Amino acid sequence: MNKWTNVAVKLVIIALFFLIVFLMSCVHSEQTFKSEGFMSTSSLPHESYVNVYKVIDGDTFWGKNRSGKNVKIRLIGIDAPEERSAFKKKKHPFGKVAKSHLDSLILNKEIRLEFDVDSLDRFGRTLAYAYLDHVFINEELIKNGYAVLMTIPPNIRFESQFVRDQNYAKSNHLGLWKLYDNPVFD
Repeated sequence: MNKWTNVAVKLVIIALFFLIVFLMSCVHSEQTFKSEGFMSTSSLPHESYVNVYKVIDGDTFWGKNRSGKNVKIRLIGIDAPEERSAFKKKKHPFGKVAKSHLDSLILNKEIRLEFDVDSLDRFGRTLAYAYLDHVFINEELIKNGYAVLMTIPPNIRFESQFVRDQNYAKSNHLGLWKLYDNPVFD
């Protein structure tokens, strides 16, 4: 073989290696999602139900799915103030109010979860949109000023709706917007 043929063979081998690594990571992502007990097929979005037994803060809670598995859920597209300092986020005065409001909405109730493109965040929490009967919880929290918009691609399905909801809360001085012109959570 000549020099150029050797180079071409090596490039093909390298390309195949990266293709195999990519495909294996896709399979791992699907298996991770399935291990949470939510999916039986790979089609997204998919829904599931959980009974909420503990609210951590205004955007995170624990639920038990119908398989009996405990699942920590982080609501997609929103950021609520922290009730206590955790990780790099500091306690915020409105955090207790936001947590209490989410408590009153979902604690000890069965809610429906819908998923977007990414199913887990970097902390291993299940990312979801939550519904109680006909109430879209993520939207309700933003629209009433208990949380602010925080979209992280690729989970952006309701971004434009959440922008409208936040503008509504801001213009009507609801929740956080009653106290702050531009709420920031450290």
